[in-house]
Amino acid sequence: MKTKSKDIEKQLIEAIRAAIRGGMSMNEVAQAGGVDHAALSRLLNGKRSLSLPSAAKLARVLGLELRKVEE
Repeated sequence: MKTKSKDIEKQLIEAIRAAIRGGMSMNEVAQAGGVDHAALSRLLNGKRSLSLPSAAKLARVLGLELRKVEE
């Protein structure tokens, strides 16, 4: 199960970085996703993960969808 959460985290980080390359500031991404700027910075630097609710908010802002996948 840990691998799946890391896969989700990796995809979220890639989407955040793409949004920043596309012209959004890190602060804009954080504000739009309702996440603290410092927490987002720690995520991007590999120092901390986000809670599932925070990840879901950011995913929505970035045009991603978190959904349960049946195994």
